[in-house]
Amino acid sequence: MKTNAVRQLERMGIAFELRSYEVDPDDLTAASVAAKIGLPANQVFKTLVARGDRRGVLLAVVPGDSELDLKALARLTGDRRVELVALKEVQPLTGYIRGGVTALACKKAYPVFADESILHFDRVAVSAGVRGLQVVLSPTDYIRATAAATGPLCRPDSGP
Repeated sequence: MKTNAVRQLERMGIAFELRSYEVDPDDLTAASVAAKIGLPANQVFKTLVARGDRRGVLLAVVPGDSELDLKALARLTGDRRVELVALKEVQPLTGYIRGGVTALACKKAYPVFADESILHFDRVAVSAGVRGLQVVLSPTDYIRATAAATGPLCRPDSGP
């Protein structure tokens, strides 16, 4: 399947692999997607749409097994305050539906901020722009394709 995200990567000459999976509309979690495409959840990155009080709409890209720290995102973006946009705003802003949001070929070129852990891997997966399809590529290629800035964006693990 050729999505706009796939077309963007092809135009840029970026090598990637597509992995499709069965969509469960009741479970769109990155952990579920990771299990279906055979990667650990921390290697499957989800794209969240946020709005800063200074920068406006922006995209945060975080590992599937982590939670976005809004204060850390604000520090990285230079905003005083950042909040996630309402679900009803996601598609009008990005052109993508929940479970298919990607920073690749977004409706508008919003600033992209990726958690620094993305650089720990040889390959990562991100949405190809539709539910049921992931793009697997090198993190450096993803950062180049999205002009993402990297930094700490996730809450520390509060495990046992």
